[in-house]
Amino acid sequence: MERIACALVLMLMSAFHGVAAFADDGGGDPRDPWEGLNRAVFAFNDTADQYVLQPVARGYRKVTPTFIDQSLANVFNNIGEIKNIGNDALQGKGGDVLVSSGRFVINTTVGVLGIFDVASYIGLKRDSEDFGQTLAVWGVGNGPYIMLPLLGPSTLRDGVGRGVDSYTAVTRGIDPESAQYGMTLLDLLQVRASLLGTEELISGDKYTFFKDVYLQRRDFLINDGELKDNFGDEDFESFDF
Repeated sequence: MERIACALVLMLMSAFHGVAAFADDGGGDPRDPWEGLNRAVFAFNDTADQYVLQPVARGYRKVTPTFIDQSLANVFNNIGEIKNIGNDALQGKGGDVLVSSGRFVINTTVGVLGIFDVASYIGLKRDSEDFGQTLAVWGVGNGPYIMLPLLGPSTLRDGVGRGVDSYTAVTRGIDPESAQYGMTLLDLLQVRASLLGTEELISGDKYTFFKDVYLQRRDFLINDGELKDNFGDEDFESFDF
C-alpha cells in the first residue's frame, strides 16, 4: 500500500503539472490555482467515502469493542514513532527525538508492542512529525494545494513528503507484502471510524471547509502549536486536533 500511495502521489503531481496551464488563474484562492481539477477529485473522494468507506467504518465500529479499537490506535501510533524520531532528528529537535524514542521504547516493552500507551500516562506527550513538516522547516514553501485521489487533501510539498514517508515506512519490511496492505487498510479504517459523527461540524462549502481545515492544521503542526489566527492575534496554543 505504501508503494501504491507513493505512485499515486508522483503520478498526480505529473498530472497537475500537465494541466496547470489550463487552470483558472483569475480571482480564485491563490493557494489553490488548480481548484477546478481539485474539486473534481474531491467529488470522487467524497462519493467513495459515502458509499464505501463510511459504511465499512460504521460496520467496524459496530462490531469492534472500544478496548480493541483503542488498542489498534495505540499500536499504529507506536509504529508512527519511528517516523517521528527520524523527522525530529532531521529538524534538529534533539529534545523531541529523546521524547519520541522514549515513547517508542516504553510502549513497545512495558506497553506490550504498543497496545497500551504507557508513555502518555507517565507524561511523555506524543507529537506528530512527517517529511512534509521537515521540508517546511528547511524552508520549502507549500506550493499549490492539491486534492489526491483517495489520499485526500495535500499540497505539492506535503505530497512529496508523503511519498518519502511511505517509501521509508517501517511497515515496508513486513513480509508477505499482502500483510503490509492489510495493516495499511486497517489503519485507514480505524482512523475513518474515529471520525464518524464529525460530519455535523462541517459548515458552508464542503470543499472549501476541508481545504481551510487542512491548511490551518498543517500550519499548526509545522509551527508546533504557535499558529496565529487569520482574524486576530490570538495564539492557537490550546487548539487541538
